[in-house]
Amino acid sequence: MAGNDMSYEAIMESLPLTEPVLLILLSLADQPRHGYSILKDIERMSDGRVVLSTGTLYGALRRLLDDDWIERFEEEDTSRGKQSYRLTPHGRRNLQLEVTRMKKLTRLASLRVATRES
Repeated sequence: MAGNDMSYEAIMESLPLTEPVLLILLSLADQPRHGYSILKDIERMSDGRVVLSTGTLYGALRRLLDDDWIERFEEEDTSRGKQSYRLTPHGRRNLQLEVTRMKKLTRLASLRVATRES
């Protein structure tokens, strides 16, 4: 099934995202990046807590490409022809859905913990 044809229900079934996939999408949310840049950005975002292997990264990128959440393109300004990745509109929408889901869950958790502490 093409990623753009996915129903809301099908998208929600793919959530929650694993932490590595969420961090990859967040890395690509502000700008396109090549693989090494994604790895380094994830380390920075997680304060060094998450260090992905190249196998984990490229396996996740392959699945995200297959599901049309990201797309590959060749940057014009690189002499080495590095493949870069960027979010598709479909991927950005799905990332926003996941962030919204996480916000709701965090709000609920905060309310429940605050109630218990009172």
